[in-house]
Amino acid sequence: MFKLNSKQFAGGVLSMLLGLSLAGCSKQEEKPTTGEAPRSGGSPQAGANASPAPAATLASSAPAIATAEGETSGVRAEVQELKRGSDSTLTLKFSIVNGSDKNLSFGYDFGDEANHIKDYDSIGGVTLVDGANKKKYFVVRDTESNCVCSRGVKDLKPQTRANLWAKFPAPPDEVQKIGVVIPHFGPLDDVPISR
Repeated sequence: MFKLNSKQFAGGVLSMLLGLSLAGCSKQEEKPTTGEAPRSGGSPQAGANASPAPAATLASSAPAIATAEGETSGVRAEVQELKRGSDSTLTLKFSIVNGSDKNLSFGYDFGDEANHIKDYDSIGGVTLVDGANKKKYFVVRDTESNCVCSRGVKDLKPQTRANLWAKFPAPPDEVQKIGVVIPHFGPLDDVPISR
């Protein structure tokens, strides 16, 4: 039996995580993906690894029902839809618009701290807040703790947008508006829930 000091152990763990990360990246590159939510009838995990394709311009195809300015000047979030599904979930569709002159990286910035490694380049840290019932809803996760949301999100170049999505447990039917909290953006209060 041999002993490892803390530096050797940390180096070994880091090497293992880097190897797993690289293996995951090469696997994701094998098939083309889109940033769309799974179509009805499909598995919710089917689109979980989807990476959104930023459009060439800032123009949106769908009107925003709520907007929030980001911490970085020129960056904003636009919610297009927050819809109840027949599977007792809510699907949030929104865009992050980079109107600044610098790249916007996702990295760990939009992930859930409790799932720090798994949420790299995802939006797993987005939450819904039901102030009336004092409840907070986190992104749905699969059996491997991967968020059921846009993952593998690439850097957002200046003057482009990324179309993103996430699934949440649905609040009670009487809740018709809810707050949306996207890390590094102002809160979006009273976002209407559609059917």
